[in-house]
Amino acid sequence: MNRLLFTLTILTSYPLSASADIAVIVNKDNPVESISQRQLIDMYMGKYVAFPNGEMAITYDYEKSHPLRSPFFLALTGRNESQINAYWSRIKFSGKVSPPQYFSSPSAILENIVNTPNAIGYIPKELVTGDVKVIYHFDD
Repeated sequence: MNRLLFTLTILTSYPLSASADIAVIVNKDNPVESISQRQLIDMYMGKYVAFPNGEMAITYDYEKSHPLRSPFFLALTGRNESQINAYWSRIKFSGKVSPPQYFSSPSAILENIVNTPNAIGYIPKELVTGDVKVIYHFDD
């Protein structure tokens, strides 16, 4: 019963159908001002590990089944979370790419981006602070 209540609380905490409510963020001192959808896809799919300016990037994501993960990847890539998980399961064993660093909450991602100049992640727009910069947003 407690697990069900916890799951329902998490699922209702974030707008699952509204990718427009998700902001892709970097540290406020990161020189990158914006990123294209293609560049963001390449970063989150392990095809490119640097920002457009050439600086290495540390990609942050959520643990599997986090309620922000599915709408983010669906809006970004057109793939659902199961497809993303299967993709990473296949390629991580090649040793050529590393998956993103995983976190359990938006506050953990926000805190780590504030303290890591070359990190990139995504959080609900309402959690954006002056310590980070939004470099990508989904169209409404």
